[in-house]
Parts: sequence; C-alpha cells; structure tokens
Amino acid sequence: MVERGSAHLDDVFHALAHPVRRDILRRIARREHTIGELARPFDMSLEAVSKHVQVLERAHLLERSRRGREHYCRLDPAPLQDAAKVLAGLARLWNRRLDALEALLADIQKEN
Repeated sequence: MVERGSAHLDDVFHALAHPVRRDILRRIARREHTIGELARPFDMSLEAVSKHVQVLERAHLLERSRRGREHYCRLDPAPLQDAAKVLAGLARLWNRRLDALEALLADIQKEN
C-alpha cells in the first residue's frame, strides 16, 4: 500500500469529512472554478468558503492559481488515490472476515 505518511492521510480524510468540501471537490472535478463560483450555491461568506478551500489545499486535494484578481481552483486527484488504496485494503480485510463468519455460520447451521 502506497502511503505518503499518516499525517498526509489524516489531512485527506479530515478534508473529506465535511459535506461542503466534498461538494467543492465534486464541482472542481468537472472544471476549474473561482472562489466566487464555488461560494455561490452555499449560504456562507466568501471567507468561509475560502477556509474550506484552504483545508482542501492543505490536503493537496486542490490546486489554486491566480489570474489577475481571481483565484481559480482545480482538483488534484493524487491524494484521493492514496485514500482509495487505504479504503480498498480495509475492504479486503473486512470481506475476508465476513467470508469467514459466513462459513462459520454455515457450519453451525449444518450441525443443527
């Protein structure tokens, strides 16, 4: 499993924990957006949206560039791939455990 470090993954999962940040990621996955465009659908200030963007930046999920006075945000999917690998490993672990439980229950049912 490729991990850049547990602190990195902590930042990624923390960033993904908030529904506003997940929505921002969904939107920038389709195309680049300005901070103003990202703020429009939410009932919050530009400052609040900017704080969410900063959390996504710290997790390296978002890249921000500046053109003139506008800040543009685009997705960097690499950290999501790291998180997906961690989750896939956990899924394999739990699938093995559930398969073992299913086999045990089948054996118990045969005995009765």
